[in-house]
Amino acid sequence: MDSATAAELYELHARVCKAIADPKRLLLINEMRDGAKSVGELCDAIGISQSNASQHLAVLREPGLVRAQRTGSSVYYSLSSPKIVKAVELLREFL
Repeated sequence: MDSATAAELYELHARVCKAIADPKRLLLINEMRDGAKSVGELCDAIGISQSNASQHLAVLREPGLVRAQRTGSSVYYSLSSPKIVKAVELLREFL
C-alpha cells in the first residue's frame, strides 16, 4: 500500500472512530442493530429530541455508518453494515 492510500485509510479510520465516540450515537447504533428505524422510533427508544437525533444521525451518516431512506413523510435509518455492531462490541469487550 502506498503512503497516499495509507494516509486516506487512516483518515477514514479516524472519522469513523470520531463518529462513534459519543454515548448517544452508540445507543442509536444499538437501536438499529436489528433493522431500520424511523427517527421517531429512535428518539423514543433513547429519550432524545428529534433535532438532537438528527444531528447525531448526520454525524453517523457522514462516514457512511448509516443510511437514510425516506418513506412517505418518515425517514428510516439503518446501519450500512452489520460489521458496525461487531466493531462496537469488540471495543466493549476490550474495555
